Amino acid sequence: MVTQAHDDRGGHDHGVSPHSTGHSHGSHSHGRDAGERRLIIALAILGTFTLVEAVGGYFANSIALLAESAHMLADSASLLLAIVAIRVGRRPANADRTYGNRRYQILAAYTNGLTLLALTAWIVVEASRRLISPPQVNGKIMLGIAVIGGIANLAAFVVLSGAKSLNERGARAHILSDLLGSGAATVAACVVLLFGWLPADPLLSIAVSALIFRSGWQLTRESAHILLEGTPPGFSVGQVEMHLTGISGVSSIHHVHAWSLTGESPMVTLHATISDDADRQHVLTAILSRLRESLGIEHATVQMEHGPCADAGAADDCHDSSASIKHGREAHSH
Repeated sequence: MVTQAHDDRGGHDHGVSPHSTGHSHGSHSHGRDAGERRLIIALAILGTFTLVEAVGGYFANSIALLAESAHMLADSASLLLAIVAIRVGRRPANADRTYGNRRYQILAAYTNGLTLLALTAWIVVEASRRLISPPQVNGKIMLGIAVIGGIANLAAFVVLSGAKSLNERGARAHILSDLLGSGAATVAACVVLLFGWLPADPLLSIAVSALIFRSGWQLTRESAHILLEGTPPGFSVGQVEMHLTGISGVSSIHHVHAWSLTGESPMVTLHATISDDADRQHVLTAILSRLRESLGIEHATVQMEHGPCADAGAADDCHDSSASIKHGREAHSH
């Protein structure tokens, strides 16, 4: 006999929800509102100074400033995309999207990561060209604009210091790379003014591009992992079995799958084999409570079984406990 139920916190209904988790949607709503406010303030700061750096870079003939202004323009667009993603994510779940639209935030983060990688490539190509034939650079204009841009980037970075979601972290990664770019432009301007060494401008641009590439690659990889329904960071199938097999009436835990909508809260489905005399309602309540309190899992779908696994015919999908643990550890190690 199979009984399927779940903790009804995902905006959909697959069965009976026998246990209230006390999960507050109000706290998530407050967090999204605060996140949106931070992004709007950061967008206002960056948008204001993007044009300043572009004009300054043109008149100073500095690749470091031009690259930074292009970077700030892309970052302003990424902030706008992040804000749109949050607002779209507020749309309620429906028959077509039973989990709602929060995954748009991860799509925005993935797009931001790819943009960072593309910008890195452009900076390296342009800086390499200028290394071969260094043009004249106006160090005074370059220094003034770089300092102003650095202050603006620092202010925007401080505004996003409380970022928690991958979407906001992606925006903050953009701004951090902007801040590094402004620092490099400032150093390059000082070198040009003091020593007249023009290659400093493209060389420092290439150095900063390596840091930008690192941020872009990490953001792209993390968001792609979530989009591919990868196991959330820190999640262990072995831990799930260890915590749940101690519950009275639970014989084994298998067929464990875990993923996340936005990279913050893990979601889990699992099969629990229970003894014939166990109270299914009591066991289900205990499983959901243990998942929430010990592992921080607010949404779980639990299928309870007596005897062999109901999906035993699906060799690639329904595993015994040892196979589940091995699979979970391998996924976590990657």
